[in-house]
Amino acid sequence: MFAPSPIPSTEPPRDCPRCPRLVAFRDALRVEYPDWWNAPVNAFGDAQAWLAIIGLAPGKHGANRTGRPFTGDHAGELLFATLSKFGLATGTYEARSDDTLRLDGAIIINAVKCLPPENKPTPEEIRTCRPFLEGQAAVLPNARVFVALGQIAHQSAVKVLGGRLPKARFGHLAEHRMPDGRILIDSYHCSRYNQNTGRLTAEMFEAVFARATELRPILTP
Repeated sequence: MFAPSPIPSTEPPRDCPRCPRLVAFRDALRVEYPDWWNAPVNAFGDAQAWLAIIGLAPGKHGANRTGRPFTGDHAGELLFATLSKFGLATGTYEARSDDTLRLDGAIIINAVKCLPPENKPTPEEIRTCRPFLEGQAAVLPNARVFVALGQIAHQSAVKVLGGRLPKARFGHLAEHRMPDGRILIDSYHCSRYNQNTGRLTAEMFEAVFARATELRPILTP
Protein backbone atom coordinates (compact mmCIF):
# COMPACT_ATOMS: atom_id res chain seq x y z
CA MET A 1 0.00 0.00 0.00
CA PHE A 2 1.37 3.39 -1.04
CA ALA A 3 0.32 6.84 0.14
CA PRO A 4 -1.87 8.87 -2.26
CA SER A 5 -0.97 12.48 -2.92
CA PRO A 6 -2.97 15.24 -1.18
CA ILE A 7 -2.50 17.34 -4.34
CA PRO A 8 -2.77 14.72 -7.12
CA SER A 9 -3.22 17.10 -10.04
CA THR A 10 0.33 18.40 -9.51
CA GLU A 11 2.13 15.06 -9.61
CA PRO A 12 4.22 13.77 -12.53
CA PRO A 13 3.12 10.53 -14.21
CA ARG A 14 4.41 7.29 -12.74
CA ASP A 15 6.60 6.77 -15.81
CA CYS A 16 7.75 10.38 -16.09
CA PRO A 17 10.21 10.47 -19.03
CA ARG A 18 11.85 13.85 -18.42
CA CYS A 19 15.27 12.79 -17.06
CA PRO A 20 16.88 9.94 -19.04
CA ARG A 21 19.45 9.06 -16.37
CA LEU A 22 16.79 8.84 -13.66
CA VAL A 23 14.49 6.84 -15.94
CA ALA A 24 17.25 4.29 -16.60
CA PHE A 25 17.99 4.03 -12.86
CA ARG A 26 14.28 3.63 -12.08
CA ASP A 27 13.87 0.90 -14.72
CA ALA A 28 16.84 -1.03 -13.35
CA LEU A 29 15.46 -0.86 -9.83
CA ARG A 30 12.06 -2.04 -10.99
CA VAL A 31 13.74 -5.22 -12.21
CA GLU A 32 15.85 -5.63 -9.08
CA TYR A 33 13.13 -4.66 -6.58
CA PRO A 34 9.73 -5.21 -8.24
CA ASP A 35 7.81 -4.72 -4.98
CA TRP A 36 9.19 -1.23 -4.36
CA TRP A 37 7.49 2.03 -5.35
CA ASN A 38 10.22 2.90 -7.91
CA ALA A 39 8.48 5.98 -9.32
CA PRO A 40 8.25 9.73 -8.73
CA VAL A 41 7.35 10.19 -5.06
CA ASN A 42 4.16 12.06 -4.25
CA ALA A 43 3.76 14.91 -1.84
CA PHE A 44 2.68 13.87 1.65
CA GLY A 45 0.65 15.80 4.19
CA ASP A 46 -2.06 18.39 4.54
CA ALA A 47 -3.28 20.19 1.40
CA GLN A 48 -4.32 23.10 3.64
CA ALA A 49 -0.91 23.24 5.32
CA TRP A 50 0.52 26.52 6.60
CA LEU A 51 4.00 24.97 6.54
CA ALA A 52 5.62 23.38 3.48
CA ILE A 53 8.79 21.34 3.90
CA ILE A 54 10.97 20.98 0.81
CA GLY A 55 13.21 17.95 0.71
CA LEU A 56 15.93 17.06 -1.77
CA ALA A 57 14.92 13.78 -3.45
CA PRO A 58 13.72 10.28 -2.51
CA GLY A 59 16.16 8.01 -0.71
CA LYS A 60 16.79 4.60 -2.26
CA HIS A 61 15.68 2.55 0.74
CA GLY A 62 13.32 5.24 2.01
CA ALA A 63 10.79 7.01 -0.19
CA ASN A 64 11.80 5.21 -3.39
CA ARG A 65 10.98 1.96 -1.64
CA THR A 66 7.92 2.96 0.37
CA GLY A 67 6.38 5.63 -1.86
CA ARG A 68 6.15 8.26 0.89
CA PRO A 69 8.65 11.06 1.57
CA PHE A 70 11.19 10.35 4.32
CA THR A 71 9.53 7.03 5.13
CA GLY A 72 11.76 4.05 5.80
CA ASP A 73 15.13 5.77 6.15
CA HIS A 74 17.09 7.34 9.00
CA ALA A 75 16.21 10.91 8.02
CA GLY A 76 12.52 10.27 8.55
CA GLU A 77 12.99 9.26 12.17
CA LEU A 78 14.22 12.73 13.14
CA LEU A 79 11.87 14.59 10.81
CA PHE A 80 8.67 12.93 11.93
CA ALA A 81 9.66 12.94 15.61
CA THR A 82 10.24 16.69 15.32
CA LEU A 83 6.96 17.30 13.51
CA SER A 84 5.13 15.34 16.20
CA LYS A 85 6.80 17.38 18.94
CA PHE A 86 5.48 20.60 17.38
CA GLY A 87 1.96 19.28 16.84
CA LEU A 88 2.38 18.93 13.08
CA ALA A 89 1.94 15.16 13.00
CA THR A 90 -0.47 12.71 14.58
CA GLY A 91 -0.49 8.94 14.78
CA THR A 92 2.53 6.67 14.97
CA TYR A 93 5.43 6.61 12.55
CA GLU A 94 6.32 3.00 11.79
CA ALA A 95 8.54 3.58 8.73
CA ARG A 96 5.96 2.39 6.24
CA SER A 97 3.40 4.20 4.11
CA ASP A 98 0.39 2.42 5.63
CA ASP A 99 1.13 3.37 9.24
CA THR A 100 -1.11 5.78 11.16
CA LEU A 101 1.13 8.83 10.73
CA ARG A 102 -0.65 11.90 9.37
CA LEU A 103 0.56 15.47 9.00
CA ASP A 104 -1.59 18.31 10.32
CA GLY A 105 -0.74 21.80 9.10
CA ALA A 106 2.34 20.60 7.23
CA ILE A 107 3.13 19.09 3.85
CA ILE A 108 6.32 17.62 2.39
CA ILE A 109 7.26 18.29 -1.23
CA ASN A 110 10.57 17.47 -2.94
CA ALA A 111 12.87 19.48 -5.17
CA VAL A 112 13.46 16.31 -7.22
CA LYS A 113 10.71 13.71 -7.51
CA CYS A 114 12.74 10.66 -8.58
CA LEU A 115 15.62 8.83 -6.98
CA PRO A 116 19.01 10.00 -8.32
CA PRO A 117 22.04 7.69 -8.30
CA GLU A 118 24.12 8.25 -5.14
CA ASN A 119 21.46 10.75 -3.99
CA LYS A 120 23.03 13.36 -6.29
CA PRO A 121 20.78 14.88 -8.95
CA THR A 122 22.51 16.82 -11.69
CA PRO A 123 21.82 20.55 -12.12
CA GLU A 124 19.88 19.73 -15.27
CA GLU A 125 17.72 17.18 -13.44
CA ILE A 126 16.99 19.70 -10.71
CA ARG A 127 15.93 22.27 -13.31
CA THR A 128 13.87 19.73 -15.23
CA CYS A 129 11.92 18.72 -12.13
CA ARG A 130 11.42 22.26 -10.84
CA PRO A 131 8.08 22.82 -12.63
CA PHE A 132 6.54 20.13 -10.42
CA LEU A 133 7.79 21.87 -7.28
CA GLU A 134 6.53 25.17 -8.64
CA GLY A 135 3.12 23.68 -9.35
CA GLN A 136 2.87 22.19 -5.89
CA ALA A 137 3.86 25.40 -4.14
CA ALA A 138 1.26 27.24 -6.23
CA VAL A 139 -1.66 25.06 -5.07
CA LEU A 140 -0.93 25.47 -1.36
CA PRO A 141 -2.91 28.64 -0.61
CA ASN A 142 -2.24 28.62 3.12
CA ALA A 143 1.49 27.81 2.98
CA ARG A 144 3.21 30.98 4.12
CA VAL A 145 6.23 29.38 5.76
CA PHE A 146 8.59 27.07 3.90
CA VAL A 147 11.46 25.02 5.31
CA ALA A 148 14.21 23.95 2.89
CA LEU A 149 16.17 20.87 3.90
CA GLY A 150 19.63 21.37 2.46
CA GLN A 151 21.19 23.66 -0.10
CA ILE A 152 19.68 22.10 -3.23
CA ALA A 153 16.19 22.38 -1.76
CA HIS A 154 17.01 25.94 -0.73
CA GLN A 155 18.07 26.93 -4.23
CA SER A 156 14.97 25.44 -5.82
CA ALA A 157 12.73 26.99 -3.17
CA VAL A 158 14.15 30.48 -3.68
CA LYS A 159 13.60 30.24 -7.43
CA VAL A 160 10.08 28.83 -7.09
CA LEU A 161 9.08 31.46 -4.53
CA GLY A 162 10.35 34.34 -6.65
CA GLY A 163 13.44 35.23 -4.65
CA ARG A 164 17.00 35.89 -5.79
CA LEU A 165 19.80 33.56 -4.80
CA PRO A 166 22.52 36.23 -4.39
CA LYS A 167 20.38 37.86 -1.73
CA ALA A 168 19.20 34.62 -0.14
CA ARG A 169 22.23 32.60 0.88
CA PHE A 170 21.83 29.19 2.42
CA GLY A 171 22.63 28.74 6.10
CA HIS A 172 21.14 26.74 8.93
CA LEU A 173 18.34 28.81 10.50
CA ALA A 174 18.80 31.50 7.85
CA GLU A 175 15.49 33.25 7.18
CA HIS A 176 14.50 34.79 3.87
CA ARG A 177 11.44 36.90 3.09
CA MET A 178 10.21 36.30 -0.44
CA PRO A 179 8.74 39.09 -2.62
CA ASP A 180 5.13 38.10 -1.82
CA GLY A 181 5.77 37.93 1.93
CA ARG A 182 6.24 34.20 2.30
CA ILE A 183 9.15 33.17 4.52
CA LEU A 184 11.77 30.53 3.74
CA ILE A 185 13.79 29.04 6.60
CA ASP A 186 16.86 26.92 5.86
CA SER A 187 17.96 23.80 7.65
CA TYR A 188 20.77 21.37 7.18
CA HIS A 189 19.29 18.20 5.73
CA CYS A 190 18.29 15.61 8.33
CA SER A 191 20.33 12.92 6.56
CA ARG A 192 22.03 10.11 8.42
CA TYR A 193 25.40 11.59 7.45
CA ASN A 194 24.62 15.02 8.90
CA GLN A 195 23.27 13.49 12.08
CA ASN A 196 26.18 11.06 12.53
CA THR A 197 28.80 13.76 11.98
CA GLY A 198 27.09 16.19 14.34
CA ARG A 199 26.54 18.78 11.65
CA LEU A 200 22.86 18.61 12.56
CA THR A 201 21.64 17.79 16.06
CA ALA A 202 18.07 17.24 17.18
CA GLU A 203 18.21 20.56 19.02
CA MET A 204 19.37 22.40 15.90
CA PHE A 205 16.61 20.81 13.85
CA GLU A 206 13.96 21.61 16.44
CA ALA A 207 15.08 25.24 16.42
CA VAL A 208 14.03 25.50 12.77
CA PHE A 209 10.50 24.33 13.49
CA ALA A 210 10.29 26.41 16.64
CA ARG A 211 11.00 29.47 14.52
CA ALA A 212 8.47 28.39 11.90
CA THR A 213 5.85 28.02 14.62
CA GLU A 214 6.65 31.51 15.91
CA LEU A 215 6.05 32.94 12.44
CA ARG A 216 2.71 31.23 11.89
CA PRO A 217 0.44 33.75 13.65
CA ILE A 218 2.23 36.59 11.90
CA LEU A 219 1.94 35.21 8.38
CA THR A 220 -1.27 33.14 8.34
CA PRO A 221 -4.88 34.27 8.87
